[in-house]
Amino acid sequence: MIHFQEEAARCLLCADAPCSHVCKKGDPARAIRAIRFGNEALAGQWVAECTDEELAQAERACIHYDRPVRIRELVAALAEPTPVGNVEPPSLAIDFVGIPCENPFFLASSAVCTNYEMVARAFDAGWAGVFFKTVCMQDIREVSPRFDAVKDNTSFVGFRNMEQLSENPVEMDFDIMRRLKQDYPTKVVIASIMGQTEEQWIELAKMAEKAGVDAVELNFSCPQMRLTGMGSDVGQNAELVTFFTAYVKRSVKIPVIAKMTPNITQINRPAMGAYFAGVDAISAINTIKSVTMSPSAAVSHKQTVSGYSGRAVKPIALRYIYEMASNPLMKKVQLSGIGGIEKWRDALEFIQLGCRNVQVCTAVMEYGYRIIDDLIMGLQNYLSERGIDRLECLVGEELPNLSLPSDLDRDTVVFPKIDREKCIGCGRCYTSCMDGGHQAIQFDTQTRSPRIVGTKCVGCHLCRLVCPTGAIGMTKRIKKNN
Repeated sequence: MIHFQEEAARCLLCADAPCSHVCKKGDPARAIRAIRFGNEALAGQWVAECTDEELAQAERACIHYDRPVRIRELVAALAEPTPVGNVEPPSLAIDFVGIPCENPFFLASSAVCTNYEMVARAFDAGWAGVFFKTVCMQDIREVSPRFDAVKDNTSFVGFRNMEQLSENPVEMDFDIMRRLKQDYPTKVVIASIMGQTEEQWIELAKMAEKAGVDAVELNFSCPQMRLTGMGSDVGQNAELVTFFTAYVKRSVKIPVIAKMTPNITQINRPAMGAYFAGVDAISAINTIKSVTMSPSAAVSHKQTVSGYSGRAVKPIALRYIYEMASNPLMKKVQLSGIGGIEKWRDALEFIQLGCRNVQVCTAVMEYGYRIIDDLIMGLQNYLSERGIDRLECLVGEELPNLSLPSDLDRDTVVFPKIDREKCIGCGRCYTSCMDGGHQAIQFDTQTRSPRIVGTKCVGCHLCRLVCPTGAIGMTKRIKKNN
């Protein structure tokens, strides 16, 4: 039996995919992309009319460098597409700092939104808004190369970015934003700015307001600014955050958003600084300071500290969002979530912890604006399955379920359970339990069968996490045997 997600993950997500070119009655590339981005239950609609011969042709057309993706087996494993009829999908509309947004998906201020043409294509694709690449008054000169990645096969696990702020003249960037707002009046255009002095912050904010943007984001968090008094230097200083936020709030009438750095132990300190200055919302997180040592990413044989993003940082970003969302003093400050958002479930987690929108960068850099289709479709399907008609209902709903470690239930246990039908006898569970767990699994090398020793098992579930086939599940929670 084909390993569903594993095979879909092999797909290279080709531009103008050859497999779909030869399939006249369907789009197998789109179906595989739906699987890849968490919409396997909906993927069948793109291959429902494909014949076996078309799918065979599609497989032969696959240009994978190793071996063709097993398209026929993937399609055979898909669930039958559910007829949708004339049922209207739930709306993803939600307000953010008083601004109506058609959905919660925004481009983060970064390399994915540096000019008019890029943002226009993103808007046409379905993105609700943009935090345009940060505008400053300094001369920005970038290095080459400026990116590096920690990869899992062909995908980014983490992404290192040495890029700074916009290289465009200030007037050019604000003219781009003015034209975007003029040509796409229902989309949300937010200017991201960074000053070095009080006068610069005020001047940039006023220029943004004059350009007609919906709001202004104060970038207190860029990890690779080479000038002191800018970027994360500011975000680590609650007093500076308060002063600069207050200067801007007094200077403009549009909403003001502060972008927080994760390169700090207590994010609530600068966040509270922004709160006391009257900030309308907080964006978090920017990238995490990091070092990668790939020789191919060196600049004239030199390495440096720069920002890390992508899937690897999502749990850290969620932690910071939770800390701010659970701060009772900040209940009136809205949140915009950033960090490792690639699939709709990632976005859902940020929303359930209190965010009203999410910003995406690394996933767009890797896969393109097209991922918006699956972000929207997946979240709409989730709302439908739960019978919810408003995205607003999800905002912060998981906050009551998070607690301090000291408050967790320590009197019960959930034991793992092996599904013999799925177990292939690799022994990964045995090896990990013996060397990293509680020596609670025995392994018969003749029959290649693992067995859980109940008297030793503590229910840590390391075995379940390392199992490559999903053969280890969970039993019911029971009282511990003292």
